[in-house]
Amino acid sequence: MTTTRPASVTDELLERLVARVPGRSGATWKLTEVYTGEVLVELPQSTPEDIEEAFAKARAAQALWAQWPVAKRLEVFDRAHTLLVDNAHTTADLIQVESGKNRRMAIEETCDPPMVMSYYLKRAKRLLAPKKHGGPVPVVSGSTEIRVPKGVVGIIAPWNFPFATGLSDAIPALIAGNAVVVKPDNKTALSPLYGISLLEEAGLPKGLFQVVCGEGPDIGPTLIDNADYVMFTGSTATGRVIGERAGRNLIGCCLELGGKNPMIVLDDVNVEEWVEGTTFGVFGNTGQICMHIERIYLPESRYDELKSAFVERAANLRIGAAYDFGPEIGSLVSPDHRDRVASHVEDAVAKGATVLTGGRARPDIGPAFFEPTVLEGVTKDMLAGHTETFGPVVALYPYRTVDEAIHLANDTDYGLNASVWSGDLARAEAVAARIESGNVNINDALATAYASKGSPSGGVKKSGVGARHGDQGLLKYTDAKNVAVLKKQVMGPRPGQGYDAYVKQMLTSLKLMKKLRVR
Repeated sequence: MTTTRPASVTDELLERLVARVPGRSGATWKLTEVYTGEVLVELPQSTPEDIEEAFAKARAAQALWAQWPVAKRLEVFDRAHTLLVDNAHTTADLIQVESGKNRRMAIEETCDPPMVMSYYLKRAKRLLAPKKHGGPVPVVSGSTEIRVPKGVVGIIAPWNFPFATGLSDAIPALIAGNAVVVKPDNKTALSPLYGISLLEEAGLPKGLFQVVCGEGPDIGPTLIDNADYVMFTGSTATGRVIGERAGRNLIGCCLELGGKNPMIVLDDVNVEEWVEGTTFGVFGNTGQICMHIERIYLPESRYDELKSAFVERAANLRIGAAYDFGPEIGSLVSPDHRDRVASHVEDAVAKGATVLTGGRARPDIGPAFFEPTVLEGVTKDMLAGHTETFGPVVALYPYRTVDEAIHLANDTDYGLNASVWSGDLARAEAVAARIESGNVNINDALATAYASKGSPSGGVKKSGVGARHGDQGLLKYTDAKNVAVLKKQVMGPRPGQGYDAYVKQMLTSLKLMKKLRVR
């Protein structure tokens, strides 16, 4: 294993990527390699004037892009799909350099935008085609539903999956005829910048996809005030601020927010399959997945057996800083985030919880590493008991009855993701139906739901508003225009007909239309 920077991540590539970011003030942010803390490049920081100019350029490009036939727009993404797949290893190098995740997670992240493209390459023509509907008077009237792009979509992407969210949320917006201005996190701007360059290589018009960089409080308000729609992935606290500002501007928004995701394990589970699936669901991306599992409810009758098997697997996970497939666990994104995760564990221990494995930072490996950690005895007065930790930390809880487990799983303000494990699918589905969550995975922790691109994915309760993926994931970036046609002037009394007679005729017609199911 080695922490030498990948050969593909050259200084020339880095400078070319950050040159896309406007920053007239000259202010920069030191973007570092997470494994070593070495400064890779100075990332320009955009001013409010830079953001307004980016939106102006995007609007000019969008006016032409929206005139392209849908089939012609899709040709760009058909070519882009090939380019993204062919350049997956370079993309993964950039993802690892900026985020510190292990190689498996970096490669799997590169697969998300092509998967999204594949779905909309098949569905977009039908979704965006004009749809004929009946009018108020059969035969002589009708209406057509026309899908119109919003204009310029502002996307605020998180650091945990910078390439996937930076591109995948933009793809349906662009296919629908919009332009995009994306604000990646300062820590992880490289991979989305690289992805945009590949989209332009595939034929996306220059200027259509803009990038601005800076800290959220500094540039977020200007971005929202200039956007026609906002897509945000991040914390519930920030989501509230964005939703409030979008509401004041009378624009729509989609918010995928925090979670405190539960797993219910039924007493007929296969222990080997469960351990492997749950290990990824808890510790994948070092626990920095919005949908990762932070609470596991185990049947009291098998608690010791399941706990022992899971703790043993967690304790033996390979943790390391490397650009190969050796480590199973990579770094957290930054020392600041490492400290936040550590504070949750320290608070839990101080209030009576037990560390079954892990629980320590690992500066011997790198600046932001933290061991896979399993806790027991966590209660709701602890930070780890009610607040999203967003790290490689999970708490185990015993339950006596399935009803109790469901109650405990739902005892949270969040509702993003959940998991149910059982050897009986019908039994698991019955439990899943009672869990208050936008996503529920059966015999999986999170990937099956998120990777099912044909179904909407979003949160309920305080975990979000709206959804990505599925037909809804594209249509949210459009407005519906209703073009109605009346072929003959029949909406009113005929010449010489009294209004009483006309009303009688109209009411009789309503009954007949219902009987004949005329729409």
